[in-house]
Amino acid sequence: MASPDRRGRLAAMARAGSRRRLPMRLLLPVLVLVAMMAMLMLRGYVHSEILADHRIQPEAASDRVPEEILDGGPVIDTRSGRTTSLRVPDHHLVLTFDDGPDPTWTPKVLDVLEKHHAHAVFFVTGTMASRYPELVQRMVDEGHEVGLHTFNHPDLSYQSKGRIDWELSQNQLALAGAAGIRTSLFRPPYSSFADAMDDKSWPVTKYIGARGYLTVVNDTDSEDWKKPGVDEIIRRATPKGGKGAIVLMHDSGGDRHQTVQALDRFLPQLQSQGYEFDNLTDALGAPSAHTPVTGVDLWKGRTWTFLVWAADGITDVLVVCLAVIGVLVISRFVLMLLLSALHARKVRRRDFRWGPQPVTEPVSVLVPAYNEAKCIENTVRSLMASEHPIEVIVIDDGSSDGTARIVEAMGLPNVRVIRQLNAGKPAALNRGVANARYDLIVMMDGDTVFEPATVRELVQPFADPKVGAVAGNAKVGNRSSLIGAWQHIEYVMGFNLDRRMYDVLRCMPTIPGAVGAFRRSALERVGGMSDDTLAEDTDITMAIHRDGWKVVYTEKARAWTEAPESVQQLWSQRYRWSYGTMQAIWKHRKAVVERGPSGRFGRVGLPFVSLFMVLAPLLAPLIDVFLLYGVVFGPTQKTIVAWLGVLAVQVVCAAYAFRLDREPMIHLLSLPLQQIFYRQIMYVVLLQSWITALTGGRLRWQKLRRTGVVEAPGGPVPHQRTGDGGDRRPVA
Repeated sequence: MASPDRRGRLAAMARAGSRRRLPMRLLLPVLVLVAMMAMLMLRGYVHSEILADHRIQPEAASDRVPEEILDGGPVIDTRSGRTTSLRVPDHHLVLTFDDGPDPTWTPKVLDVLEKHHAHAVFFVTGTMASRYPELVQRMVDEGHEVGLHTFNHPDLSYQSKGRIDWELSQNQLALAGAAGIRTSLFRPPYSSFADAMDDKSWPVTKYIGARGYLTVVNDTDSEDWKKPGVDEIIRRATPKGGKGAIVLMHDSGGDRHQTVQALDRFLPQLQSQGYEFDNLTDALGAPSAHTPVTGVDLWKGRTWTFLVWAADGITDVLVVCLAVIGVLVISRFVLMLLLSALHARKVRRRDFRWGPQPVTEPVSVLVPAYNEAKCIENTVRSLMASEHPIEVIVIDDGSSDGTARIVEAMGLPNVRVIRQLNAGKPAALNRGVANARYDLIVMMDGDTVFEPATVRELVQPFADPKVGAVAGNAKVGNRSSLIGAWQHIEYVMGFNLDRRMYDVLRCMPTIPGAVGAFRRSALERVGGMSDDTLAEDTDITMAIHRDGWKVVYTEKARAWTEAPESVQQLWSQRYRWSYGTMQAIWKHRKAVVERGPSGRFGRVGLPFVSLFMVLAPLLAPLIDVFLLYGVVFGPTQKTIVAWLGVLAVQVVCAAYAFRLDREPMIHLLSLPLQQIFYRQIMYVVLLQSWITALTGGRLRWQKLRRTGVVEAPGGPVPHQRTGDGGDRRPVA
């Protein structure tokens, strides 16, 4: 049991809390989601998955293109209203490489150029320059020139001026971030020779010239992208009669090993013929195309390349997390199916018995109640129909709505009301235990109703003297609404199927507050209910495990509880649950290194709870994030098929869980919607719990509004059977 000082600090953390409204509590989780999607969008953008355009224009007339352009050289100058073209002098070659930089082939090309003391011009795309800035820096450092090849490689003949400006400015931004330069050289995607200019591409060329760029096409095309062979690449790249030329090659866009091999032969071969391999501006005797970038523009470029690096890194991490969650989800499903089947087969055998004799001794049922006026009568009347001898103790925890008066006015036998100032649910339960007559204690919530057989079935496992606590089968009573149906699926599949698995593994993490039973001796040995955490049911269950008791699940002990009927109410409940579970895990963390029963639970139970109740739900929405990303930007069909495959596995597990609980399958129709929407709510709740825990935030207990829609089963209250005496304890 925790020391008084420590208990006080933890209790203060649990009870005190922020009074912020829901939108403020959502702020950090929403920001995380937005940041995650922004990184994925940025990653898609720089990988040409967003705004990419690979169309090639059809043939068009060229009657509007000036003759001096069609008959001129490969360097077209339309700056300041000019319409001129330039040629490279004889015995000068300007090697140009398009579509890079590529992390595999660009370094090989640069190595060959350095080997033969040659220079070249690299027309880079902004997407590749953003992803591999170190290669652009190497180009500049080794004396090569860099030109723009647009950001996303679209056919500019089909684009608006706004899109053209965007492609140019983004490409320049990538260059600034990569090498701290701007360039005045530009090559349009899908360009060819000067005489191929037509009436669609010429207006674009004039507009780009007006923006201050030289447009560079080519004289000879190696057509290396076709991979025709090294000899053919060299033949097509070689100009005739010693003339100068701009040679088109590629250092990206696929396997370029033939280009590298051809280059290694082409350079010395033409150098031996007197050719020089220059930068374009050197060959033309013009000033360098590069201009240093400083100040704000340099800062913006550096920031851009950093964000791209971060987006790639974060995406890689998310992919790993997606793989992890995939393994966890599949492992959990397989374990649930196998172990729940074993559990069902075991407890449903005709000869199965919890012990040599059935449990018939009377039971004390504790009902902690705080402002349960709408529910308490149904709760108490359901207990009056019990097939097992019981006493009922309603502990009114400072209610202000007349809860205690309602119970007292019912005038039912063996029902006592204990009033106390509001001190919290753990204190109310401990008060109830202190006043209970019997040694078997059943605990339930004030908004829950029992079936007539619930108490009897719930206490039967105590025929085994090693059993210290029993979890019952909690069910959603108000399942008519969509949010109620989603919680119904969660209870049947996510809670009760899990409990079967945990029962077999002997590491049941939680006795549900709605329906659970305890030995008085087990409670007393661990110090009773604790207010150290907001999940007192999880806390006490872990403590009982560590004390060496068995904790089991009985499917026939059914209880019907009122689930939250609004998103805000659901949020409040699950926020408390998830945060309380984290508190309980942290409180019992030392069990991992202890010996005996405590050590077994610490090394088996705590990892399972941490993986399946904290980590897996936190990562599960990645499935939906990548679904959305894949549908919009990726291979849509494959993405949908993969997601449907995951959904099919969940449907199988859910259907099996419903079959075990003998529930109608009709509610499973809402399962796809539950996976899309409900899971996101649970994710944000869990993320907020993590943030609260990591930042040392505080969370107070939040009372849910009840409607009393879950009614007691059966008709009028039958004559109540009572116990045969027992040690009557005075009301404290």
